[in-house]
Amino acid sequence: MASCNIYDSVSVDRLRAEFRIEPQRIRRLRTAFFKKSLGPEAALAEIPAEVRPAVRQQLKFLRLTVEKRYDSKLDGATKVLFRTTQGYLVETVILRSGSGRTSLCVSSQVGCAANCEFCATGKMGMAHDLSAAEMLDQIVVAGELLAEEGRRVRNIVFMGMGEPFHNEPSLYETVSALLDPRLFHYAPGRILISSVGIPAAMIRAAGRFPEVHLALSLHSACQDFRQQIIPLAARYSLVELRKAVERINQIQRCSVMIEYLMLAGRNDSADDAHRLVEWLKGLRVHVNLIPFNPVREAPHLKSTDRAGRDAFATILKSSGYTTTIRYSLGADIAAACGQLVQQENRKIARTIQPIEVVKPFG
Repeated sequence: MASCNIYDSVSVDRLRAEFRIEPQRIRRLRTAFFKKSLGPEAALAEIPAEVRPAVRQQLKFLRLTVEKRYDSKLDGATKVLFRTTQGYLVETVILRSGSGRTSLCVSSQVGCAANCEFCATGKMGMAHDLSAAEMLDQIVVAGELLAEEGRRVRNIVFMGMGEPFHNEPSLYETVSALLDPRLFHYAPGRILISSVGIPAAMIRAAGRFPEVHLALSLHSACQDFRQQIIPLAARYSLVELRKAVERINQIQRCSVMIEYLMLAGRNDSADDAHRLVEWLKGLRVHVNLIPFNPVREAPHLKSTDRAGRDAFATILKSSGYTTTIRYSLGADIAAACGQLVQQENRKIARTIQPIEVVKPFG
């Protein structure tokens, strides 16, 4: 029998049948690996000793290897640098909040084709899809690191490198594995997919996973300015995006998160706030205001100061919209929102094969 992936339940069940392993043994293996984050060897200990070497040879656990770990000296952030089997570098961020809850920011691609002005990842000039196994590996390894601290991954956000909906099939395979009771068994409300705004894909995701949260990186309710900072906005207008959020509100009971990056002198005026309020009318949303984290690739952009963010939030709240101001973690290790980048991937790509930029579905 050919090797099988730990995330492929059908193949694992075939492996169980081939070696005549009792079903409860496989259940304990899965619990040890997916839910207790004990690692491959501890999971394999659940397999009978007489067939364990053969199973170990055929059952493949991880495709990513840990290249380096960076721990923030300012807050509870850890950035894990992974290397894929092709040699690409991928970053994942563990966020430990003061409340004790731990979130994991997962990457869906190497690089990003969206090329947003404010984001270092998009400046890599490439986009390469990660497989579902490579996305799930990020979660498994983070779980093992946190288990050593007596913590576990509570929330999973697809906000790392890449536009998740440019890698739609692998994204859906990943989310399905996270929800699967045989595997990770996460509550759907603890998973969030963030998109720069691909309307048809967002609607498809809402239909397929109605309880999984969606976030729209809006950043401006002015079409001209949005196109300046998000090139993809020229293809998907604010009118289309608003219709998409309306449709998602019909499908889902949870609110759509509207992410709004606060850029000093660019999109943070009272007029900008009122324009956003007008765009949001009738929508069930939660607005999240995000401080801009400096990136070398955009030295001309500055973050709105705290007083400005508070004033902007006051206008939104007085108009009846739930509004929060995100506290960024990991700035000192370039792990904050928009800072994930590995320029080495450009060189790696040239040695492997030409990179084809992934086009969005729909």
